[in-house]
Amino acid sequence: MRYDKLVRDRIPKIIRDSGGIPITHSASREEYGTRLKAKLQEEVDEYLKEPSGEELADIMEVVFALGELQSLGRYDLEKIRREKAEERGRFNDRIVLDETIQRDD
Repeated sequence: MRYDKLVRDRIPKIIRDSGGIPITHSASREEYGTRLKAKLQEEVDEYLKEPSGEELADIMEVVFALGELQSLGRYDLEKIRREKAEERGRFNDRIVLDETIQRDD
C-alpha cells in the first residue's frame, strides 16, 4: 500500500509490530514544511468530516510542529494567541460580521 505522507514518529514501529515492513525516508527541512502543511489540511478535513476532540488534538500536534519549524515553541504560540485574544478578542460571543458600511464624513 502506498501512502506518501508525513506520519507520526512511532508509526513505523507500529507497522513493524503488526508484521508489516515500512518503507520511509527523512524529509529535508523544505519537504518537511511542505508535508506539514499538507498534513494540517488533512487533519482539518478529517475534523470537518467528523468533529471530535481527537481530531482537534491532531490539528494541534501539527500546529505545534509547524511552530517548531519556525522556531516557535508551544509557549511562544500560546503567548501570541493570548496577545491576539487580548487585542482583538476571542470567538466566545459568536459574533458574525455580515457587512460594513462606510460613513461619509
